Amino acid sequence: MKTILTDCTEHLLNPHRYTNSPALEQSFLPTRPSGRFRNTPQYCVPQEEFMNQNSFDELGVSAPLTRALEKTNITQPTSIQSKVIPNILAGRDIAASAETGSGKTLAFLLPTIQLLKSPGAARALVLAPTRELAQQIEQTARTYGSAAKLRSVAVVGGESLTKQLAMLKQGADIIVATPGRLNDLIQRNAVSLNSIGMLILDEADRMLDMGFLPQVRRIVSKLPRARQTILLSATLSREVEQLSREMMSNPLRLEVGRANTVATLTQNIYSVLSHAKPPFLLKFLEQNPDGSFLVFTETKRNADQIARILTANRHAVATLHSDRSQSQRNAALAAFRVGRVKVLVATDVAARGIDIDGLSHVVNYDVPSTPENYLHRVGRTARAGRDGSALTLVSPEEEGAMASIERASSVEIKRSKLDGFSDGRTDRQISLGTEIGRLRGNSARSFSPRR
Repeated sequence: MKTILTDCTEHLLNPHRYTNSPALEQSFLPTRPSGRFRNTPQYCVPQEEFMNQNSFDELGVSAPLTRALEKTNITQPTSIQSKVIPNILAGRDIAASAETGSGKTLAFLLPTIQLLKSPGAARALVLAPTRELAQQIEQTARTYGSAAKLRSVAVVGGESLTKQLAMLKQGADIIVATPGRLNDLIQRNAVSLNSIGMLILDEADRMLDMGFLPQVRRIVSKLPRARQTILLSATLSREVEQLSREMMSNPLRLEVGRANTVATLTQNIYSVLSHAKPPFLLKFLEQNPDGSFLVFTETKRNADQIARILTANRHAVATLHSDRSQSQRNAALAAFRVGRVKVLVATDVAARGIDIDGLSHVVNYDVPSTPENYLHRVGRTARAGRDGSALTLVSPEEEGAMASIERASSVEIKRSKLDGFSDGRTDRQISLGTEIGRLRGNSARSFSPRR
């Protein structure tokens, strides 16, 4: 685990110049972030300072919010919360990356609620790439914002536009939105962003992957220039770094490694011929009757096909992909969360960012197309220090893609066999198939044209 602070050159050259961080007392904080630190010298914090905070109170979180956290049995901040919360309270622009399931939502919502203090105009805007993630964030904002009588609204596609307009008209302090629906409301002159003092871009890497950058830029052009901006991402890629430079002023860059998840996440690869994946999955479910399973596929067609096979074998299954209506997607998530269904079959886009308490297994039925997608998939389990299992079914044709994922993560994932299952190949044939598949993958990369 490591923290990387940028803009610290002066501090390193003159370690006595910026030794005091801005005070975090509530009386010090402006009702609406004024950007007071945007053009002042950057202060540096020793790498360990925010790694030793044992309580939210020590981070500067107010007593009402601390009590609200205790009611939900949250008493100790995660690493990303320890690093992000004090800096948001201090008015800093922040670009932060951390593993999924590390507590990023509370890391930005708690200080946002505290800075807003009391009801007023819409002063905080959270942008998220998917409807499910936006709704999840809004529910959390509603839970903890009630301590300050703050109002939040989710502005997402697939839901009643009339209802969302009515809620905005009634007043909202925090707007949580997907870029498409918010742009629609902006074009209709149905929402005012003139009072926004805080902008949060959650899952920024996914927003870029999904092509939302032009829409995000249009939204940002409607916001006041004097604002505080927080960007959160699973990875700080070159594209995300460029976005942070474009939309933020001297951002503090924070990274939290994957140590916590790796310690509690069991990862396994199973070599399985493509046509044998359905019987493998059925056998695995049979051997783990008490588990909950999030099964990822690369295509909607595969998701529907797997769901039909599992349903025919008397498993309670729901699907989550973009061909499902928003009400169907909400119903599927709700049924999975309360345990009415034990298996949720989903595509990457639909399941991005969803948080399922106590999810025991993530199954990569298809190997993810990118290492980033692998990271986001397996991050659905083993969240916040809990145990979890991620298994990937790899056919010989997918060995090259799997090898790329292992190289990118610098982790050699354990190869396993499922007791009582065989796809008809001997151990020697499986080993040869794996090696040939990896060689083909390397050959394809070697001869692919440079772009």
